[in-house]
Amino acid sequence: MEVRQLQIFRILAEELNFTRTAEKVHTVQSNVTAQIRALEEELGMPLFDRLGRRVALTDAGRRFQPFAEKALAAMEQGQRVLRAGSEPSGPLRIGSPESILTYRLPPTLRTFRQRFPHVELSFRPHLNETLVSELETGKLDMVICMADGLSNAALVSVPLRTEEILLLAHASHPLTRKAQVHPSDLAGQTLLLTEVGCGYRNKLDRILTLQNVRPGNITEFSSVEAMKQCIAAAMGIGLLPGIVVARELRQRQFKALRWTGPPLDIHTHILWHKDKWVSPAMAAFRDLVASTLNDSDPGET
Repeated sequence: MEVRQLQIFRILAEELNFTRTAEKVHTVQSNVTAQIRALEEELGMPLFDRLGRRVALTDAGRRFQPFAEKALAAMEQGQRVLRAGSEPSGPLRIGSPESILTYRLPPTLRTFRQRFPHVELSFRPHLNETLVSELETGKLDMVICMADGLSNAALVSVPLRTEEILLLAHASHPLTRKAQVHPSDLAGQTLLLTEVGCGYRNKLDRILTLQNVRPGNITEFSSVEAMKQCIAAAMGIGLLPGIVVARELRQRQFKALRWTGPPLDIHTHILWHKDKWVSPAMAAFRDLVASTLNDSDPGET
């Protein structure tokens, strides 16, 4: 089994297209086909179904995929260990919620870029349910996570700060005039929420479930900016970090409800897998983020 075969398998499993895979690995399509066929012959089973022009992972391919990812990640990590000196350099893949990346990280990233110009930063979205596998397989080097009660023995965690989480509605909504808003007040209401897997969304879901409260309708968003527009358009009650809506609250585009239920605020952490070599780039990013994204951060807006 050759490294080249695993690299082609990884890209084909993502693209599910022989032509695009060939372009990404800078070869011809026939070579991609030959490499995959050789890998399948060595493993003794097909990894992909060829369905006309469509390509799909077989069950064997899906089971093989995480092991291929781990093998490639280990090899790439070994190469970085040998190449890296004490100066941070090379690729650094970070998972981060949109709210943290957009509203907390820019000043930190500016400083990081000035200090460590040879680090190639890339950011990707993630969900809490998948972060362990993404760190284990090397798809991500580190993750900034919004979650309470992290207790996974496979992860190393450095606490960063506590984010204020608010329930928000247009000023015309009846709940904005209540002196106290309890979980029961959300029964039958239209809620505008981030996707399942978001830490603060999960926290509200647990509170409502424990108190047997059923919302009327839930509209899910992958974009916090889209959700803000819908809150301002009086389409329902939204749940977002305070840092995300600070400007809109000042401009009175909508209001924060006076929530008196269980706390919604959530902790943020930076995480990495315990077995991963902490490269100079990772250590530099961890230390800078930990020193700037903390509860004494003066950058509140």
